[in-house]
Amino acid sequence: MHLMMSKMASMNTRKVLFLCTGNSCRSQMAEAIVNHYLASYWQAFSAGTRPSGYIHPKALQALEEIGIQHQGESKHIDQLRHMDFDLVITVCDSAAQDCPLWLGKGRVVHRSFPDPAEATGTDTEIMMVFRQVRHEIVGQIPAMLRDVFGQ
Repeated sequence: MHLMMSKMASMNTRKVLFLCTGNSCRSQMAEAIVNHYLASYWQAFSAGTRPSGYIHPKALQALEEIGIQHQGESKHIDQLRHMDFDLVITVCDSAAQDCPLWLGKGRVVHRSFPDPAEATGTDTEIMMVFRQVRHEIVGQIPAMLRDVFGQ
C-alpha cells in the first residue's frame, strides 16, 4: 500500500523553478525547503540569470540549522530551459527584471525576498539576515504553492 501511495504521489508531483540572479542564496534555500517539506507534491529546482557559481556557505548553514542538508549547485537558467515547470517563482527584483518572459511552460509569479548576500555587519548580524530570509521562505513559499494549486 505504501509503495502504491508513493507511486501515486510521484505521478502527481508538480515542478517549481525558483529563479534568482546569483542562485547562491534565496533560490537555493527555496529549492531545498520545498524539496525537504513538500517532496510528496513538488519537485523544486533553482537557477540564476547571472549565477555566482557557488552556494553561499551561510545559506547552507541556515538550512542545516533547520535540519536540511542541501546538495544543490549554482546554475544558469539556460541549463533548465528544456524542462517544463508548473510554476516559476522569481525571488528577487533583479531576476523579475532580467527574466520578464519565461519561454517555457509554467505560470510565472514573483515573490521578492531581501538578498542576504548583501547583508553587512558582524558575522552574527549577517547570519541573522540569512535566518530571517530562511524564515520568510519557510513561512511564505509553501503557503503560496498551496494557494496556487490548492494543496
